[in-house]
Amino acid sequence: MEDLAARIVLFVVMAGSGLLLLWAARAAASGRLGRNAIAGIRTPSTMASDEAWLAAHRRAERPTVLAGVAAITSGLIALLLPAPAPVLAGVVIVACVVMLGLVLWAAWVGGRAAREAVRDPGGPAA
Repeated sequence: MEDLAARIVLFVVMAGSGLLLLWAARAAASGRLGRNAIAGIRTPSTMASDEAWLAAHRRAERPTVLAGVAAITSGLIALLLPAPAPVLAGVVIVACVVMLGLVLWAAWVGGRAAREAVRDPGGPAA
């Protein structure tokens, strides 16, 4: 029973964070999530203007979505894979490293897009 509870907690945490990443990526890239102090890529270049914010999040959408998919997948693996706890912990740790790498990549490409938008405000935002 203890093992099942741990699996459920891992699933809820990882799937929940994955769903939050998916929502934030889609909402920011579509413009529904505007500049704010809580969610999104918040660097000086992305916060410079609404155009820079949108350009950054459109460019960063794909790696952010992939990070969300990695989180959800690891949650499902933790819930469904008949493996000992150390293996499940390893799966979740690897997924967290992958998520971190993807989110950092998203911030990097998003920052570049925001700086381009600030330099060329009349250019395309995507």
